[in-house]
Amino acid sequence: MADLTTLSADSQLLLEQPLLRLPHELLRKNLKSAQRQIEIANKAITTSIASLTPDSSPADTLAALDATLLKAQTLKRKLEALHAEENTLHRQQKARIEHLAELHEIPSLADVKYDRWAQTRLDRLLVDYLLRQNYLSSARQLASAKGIDDLVDIPTFSECSRISSSLRNGDVKEALSWCTENKQALKKIGSTLELELRLQQFIELARTGEMGKLMEAIVHARKHLVGGADTEFGLRAGGLLAHPVDTLVEPYRTMYSPSRSDHLAALFLRTHHTLFSLPSQPLLHTALSAGLSALKTPTCHSAQNPHHLQTSSAAMLTDSPICPICSTELNELARGVPYAHHTKSSMESDSVVLPNGRVFGRERLRMLNQKLGVAEGRIRDPTEGVRGSEWGVAELRKVFIT
Repeated sequence: MADLTTLSADSQLLLEQPLLRLPHELLRKNLKSAQRQIEIANKAITTSIASLTPDSSPADTLAALDATLLKAQTLKRKLEALHAEENTLHRQQKARIEHLAELHEIPSLADVKYDRWAQTRLDRLLVDYLLRQNYLSSARQLASAKGIDDLVDIPTFSECSRISSSLRNGDVKEALSWCTENKQALKKIGSTLELELRLQQFIELARTGEMGKLMEAIVHARKHLVGGADTEFGLRAGGLLAHPVDTLVEPYRTMYSPSRSDHLAALFLRTHHTLFSLPSQPLLHTALSAGLSALKTPTCHSAQNPHHLQTSSAAMLTDSPICPICSTELNELARGVPYAHHTKSSMESDSVVLPNGRVFGRERLRMLNQKLGVAEGRIRDPTEGVRGSEWGVAELRKVFIT
């Protein structure tokens, strides 16, 4: 992978934006949770106190006051937990701001401080990739070993992984609980996740075929899937009651399909990442794609330059590093990324082009052919080794830069 200094401005933004955005979104969620808990407790305490009248007995009054104190103590414990979470998020924000500020204090990319900073960023990208691939234990160990716990989002991705796994196993309870916690935020982004989960509950009731379960499914649909924007879900649910589990009629065949659990898990991941301003793909992929694009040229995938010819031995022979794009490991991966935009290029003096399209400096080509033991008056492509094609010196063409 190319050095991350070659990344475009858009790629840089994609890499660094989640570093600050996620704690901000979590702090906002924390504040909303605190406000909701205060409102619920305030309403309950007010109702409890209002129920007391001058005619209330001392026992009733004491019982009401005890209940009020219990509610207040419960609220205090919940707010203390939210406050501790808020302090953790503030600590993470401070560490991340300081991490980004270090980059602006480095005078030059050649400074050794930049190498250390870039290594820390690479460690962050690796942890992000491991978290998204559900290698949670490895991600924790790497973050702990590198001392970057405050620069990565292990708790958030752990919760995300747990809920998506439960959905793949056919359990929607945790996902519905998550939807309840984030109800207002999901409404703002127009998410249909909760409706899809409610529809899945209906499907599981209808799947049994038992009359009691079918009646329960109808009650469930009337409560959660009918009215307003939910009409489509209500119609789909109603049609499902008229079709057995082994139906071939769409969309009911797909609704009964076991693959729907994977659909719900994927929908949850998209909704979760959208809600918390997280990229849909691993940050490592963004960096890798940008790095490959910075190095890629049309020659890397041309018919005249098959990447399997660019071996390490040929690179050693020509004293030039092997091209990452032409390497066996990255050639196919880089095929879909755009070519680099080069505003400057450099050429060896007295350059010539071989019949196969490769360009060398005339003097360097002569010295390399001497090492290969090529006969006088003949020329061989050094990158093809001892079995490469040979041509006469007269077949070389002069390169003119325009």
